[in-house]
Amino acid sequence: MLDRVRAGEEVVITERGAPVARLAPIYSASLIETLTDQGVLSRPVGGRAIARGAERVRPAGAVSRLVSDQRR
Repeated sequence: MLDRVRAGEEVVITERGAPVARLAPIYSASLIETLTDQGVLSRPVGGRAIARGAERVRPAGAVSRLVSDQRR
């Protein structure tokens, strides 16, 4: 069974006909690479946009308090 998994096959383990576990190979590719290969994700086309000309907003108080107030 392990030879089949090493070869890339996924094995479903059953108990009385009901699936209870899945034995799958461990791929060395990252999740992003795997999803890109499957066509779920695509690589970015351009560079990252950088905000220019705007000043950074500074909070008047604790941000955690604002978030807490919004969750109520």
